[in-house]
Amino acid sequence: MVDYHAANNQSSAGGAQTYMGQEDAWDRDLLLDPAWEKQQRKTFTAWCNSHLRKAGTQIENIEEDFRDGLKLMLLLEVISGERLPKPERGKMRVHKINNVNKALDFIASKGVKLVSIGAEEIVDGNAKMTLGMIWTIILRFAIQDISVEETSAKEGLLLWCQRKTAPYKNVNVQNFHISWKDGLAFNALIHRHRPDLIDYDSLRKDDPVTNLNNAFEVAEKYLDIPKMLDAEDIVGTLRPDEKAIMTYVSCFYHAFSGAQKAETAANRICKVLAVNQENEQMMEDYEKLASDLLEWIRRTIPWLENRTQEKTVNDMQAKQEDFRDYRCVHKPPKVQEKCQLEISFNTLQTKLRLSNRPAFMPSEGRMMGDINGAWHTLEGAEKGYEEWILSEIRRLERLEHLAEKFHQKAAIHECWTDGKEAMLTQKDYATSTLSEVKALLRKHEAFESDLAAHQDRVEQIAAIAQELNELDYYDSASVNARCQKICDQWDVLGALTHSRKESLERTEKQLETIDELYLEYAKRAAPFNNWMEGAMEDLQDMFIVHNIEEIQGLITAHEQFKSTLPEANKEREAIQSIQAQVQKIAQSNGIKLSGGNPYTSITPESIDTKWEKAMAMVPLRDTALQDELNKQNSNDSLRAKFATQANAVGAYIQEKMEEVGRISIEMNGTLEDQLTHLKEYQKTIMSYMPEINKLEGFHQHIQEALIFDNQYTSYSMEHLRVGWEQLLTTIARTINEVENQILTRDAKGISQEQLYEYRASFNHFDKKRSGQMVSDDFRALLISTGNSLGDGEFTRIMGIVDPNGTGAVTFQAFIDFMSTETTDTDTADQVIASFKILAADKNYITADELRRELPPDQAEYCIARMAPYTGPDTIPGALDYMSFSTALYGESDL
Repeated sequence: MVDYHAANNQSSAGGAQTYMGQEDAWDRDLLLDPAWEKQQRKTFTAWCNSHLRKAGTQIENIEEDFRDGLKLMLLLEVISGERLPKPERGKMRVHKINNVNKALDFIASKGVKLVSIGAEEIVDGNAKMTLGMIWTIILRFAIQDISVEETSAKEGLLLWCQRKTAPYKNVNVQNFHISWKDGLAFNALIHRHRPDLIDYDSLRKDDPVTNLNNAFEVAEKYLDIPKMLDAEDIVGTLRPDEKAIMTYVSCFYHAFSGAQKAETAANRICKVLAVNQENEQMMEDYEKLASDLLEWIRRTIPWLENRTQEKTVNDMQAKQEDFRDYRCVHKPPKVQEKCQLEISFNTLQTKLRLSNRPAFMPSEGRMMGDINGAWHTLEGAEKGYEEWILSEIRRLERLEHLAEKFHQKAAIHECWTDGKEAMLTQKDYATSTLSEVKALLRKHEAFESDLAAHQDRVEQIAAIAQELNELDYYDSASVNARCQKICDQWDVLGALTHSRKESLERTEKQLETIDELYLEYAKRAAPFNNWMEGAMEDLQDMFIVHNIEEIQGLITAHEQFKSTLPEANKEREAIQSIQAQVQKIAQSNGIKLSGGNPYTSITPESIDTKWEKAMAMVPLRDTALQDELNKQNSNDSLRAKFATQANAVGAYIQEKMEEVGRISIEMNGTLEDQLTHLKEYQKTIMSYMPEINKLEGFHQHIQEALIFDNQYTSYSMEHLRVGWEQLLTTIARTINEVENQILTRDAKGISQEQLYEYRASFNHFDKKRSGQMVSDDFRALLISTGNSLGDGEFTRIMGIVDPNGTGAVTFQAFIDFMSTETTDTDTADQVIASFKILAADKNYITADELRRELPPDQAEYCIARMAPYTGPDTIPGALDYMSFSTALYGESDL
């Protein structure tokens, strides 16, 4: 037989299976202390019975009841969960030795070196050897597997006790003997895990017996830990037995470690459920915001597509003002909502990727593509509506101008035709002299000349009416009626003129005398009068121009007209001289003139009156044209102001768009520095908003002035609005990408240096500096990072980084992939294992167990979503946590 001390010391020095170190070797001399031997007997006996009772038996005397080896083998089977060789049932010594050897062989098979302990000593009832064997069993099966913060066995158990009792006053656990004499450490362990069982503040350090008995009784009654020590033995001993204390304390560790595992499992489940609940809330928020935005677009587009025509320019300008209010007041908040929706969608997808969840798929019709498509349709409707308003204003201006011109010409014509029918139907030639008849005939010829001159005006009236009809003038009915009345009357006049001429020609043969001077006067006065009426009509004619060239053309034409006035005045004087000659001849020959010129109703006085009236209109026309010229000069100044501001704003937007693109690719400093820089850059851009508003003010002045073209700039207000919105959206998207990179870095534990390396590698292969790269460049990037890729593996990776098959890979997708490949995340298996701990190794869990282990809101969350368990050995109310866990990660099965 080998000396126990020597063999144990050799085993410790050689690094073999040693559970307690050299200080815990079985000390032969210590067993000679009756107090310690008494404590060990009671403690070891109680410890053995705590396990043997599971098999329906127990021992009374530790050295006697293990002598035949039967209960010893049973004890080992209970604590190990394994079957030992079949024991021998004989009563002879050899049978007992064989049974004990089987037990000792089993202990040795577990890596335990039994020193100085043989089957004969156990069969002979050697108390010291029996206690030593039981202590070896306790070390192996109760203490060896204790592990706390990289310490195990005795050190691990001691550290566990120190951690649990650290917050308690008067407790300082430094060992497994005198630190436990006052009983406070036992009570602190219980109170730490079950504060409902111990009133720790009522305990006194100077009453150790009460303290010890309180802890022993509570542990036995509520924790199923049998009483293994006597308070009096511990208090009455200078140094309580360390092995007895360790054995008893290990029972507390094993009793409470299961609760700690359950707590850890519950925490893991809480974490997973919290992430899932937050993601679901973000999904609900996205769905609501997307639905509201799409509903607003759906309600707005019909308004923008409404093409109900108005009757006046003022009505259309009111519509234009409503549209401007929509642009400046109603649309900008929706632009912000759209930008926030895109940011929320990207953040949610990033969080889902980081938590190993499936990507979020919004409900049908609410994808970002659907929203962008609806927004594009909205902007198209805006552009069409604005163009329609401007074209309608032009059309209505043209219509009002034409309508006024129509009524002016119609009034002049109706004034001219007034009384003509009566004149053409009278029978005055029947009783007139020859000269009078000839005069009537000449007068009629002059009338025909006048009638032919008015033919052009009638055609102009009909042409204007036709144009008003073609332009859908709202009062076309009255225009058509008036035009038809004029045309019908003109046909009647034509017929009557023809009839009267025939009558006069029949009587002309009888009438030979004619006053040639009157005839000449009539022939020259009629066209001159018509010319004056046309001139006055032109001088009163309204005009509408849109630029300086057009008004200058009118001014040139007016100057040309004025240059003809001296010649016209000579003609007037010549016509008046004819009348003067008539008067002179009449006076010279004593002729008494009866009435006026028989050939025309145009008197010299009327010619002079019209001439004076026409001459008075000339300066008025000069003033009107000059006013219009001043207006066009003012409009040209407005164009120049708008163009100067528009060119500056356009250049600014282009410059900032290029800078944002460059910043998003180069990205220097930490992600937080980049985020700060980007937000400051965003503030700088937003500080430019007054310039945009200034440009909007110029644009409003231009629209109010009805200016439709601008030769000084290629920019339109719509173009600049779209550019400004794109700039704001781009900087917001870039900030969101950096925030998502921070989320990825923090969630995956990626260092700043790794992110720099990822960015440098990505930029190196991003040849176009667009922030995206094609698949061939991405393959080269992966190979540069040390990945050896076959076609199948590369196809798998492309499916991860480009799930939509666009053929382009973004930097965010690249770092998501790299972080996923290099970091660990929660998996469905881990969550299932955590639920299995809460369910006490069952394949199902009950609602009561969930409510006991999880916070109320998360417990109810699980209960509402778990399907009933349908497997074997089910009970009413059993829930299937396995399918629930796999559903969290979007998996169909384990």
